[in-house]
Amino acid sequence: MKSIERRFSNISEKNPKWSSHTCFAEAVEEQGFSKQAISRWFNKLVEKDDYAREDKKAVLGFLISLANPVRKAEIESKSAPQRKQSAE
Repeated sequence: MKSIERRFSNISEKNPKWSSHTCFAEAVEEQGFSKQAISRWFNKLVEKDDYAREDKKAVLGFLISLANPVRKAEIESKSAPQRKQSAE
């Protein structure tokens, strides 16, 4: 897995007109990064002008969900009826 910083840098170079927030979202999307890693690199890489300070928790929550989407198989296995095991 590539680091967030490296992915962010590559995306920023390829898309110079994108905001740092957009580049960061693209960098973490479906990459499985931890909450701690996302929070740490968000603070280092995303410009403060790219989001409202009072919305920071919501923005981080969205980025975490973007990085770790719920898989369809997980949803199906959780919603599938549980089979009772007989004690024979």
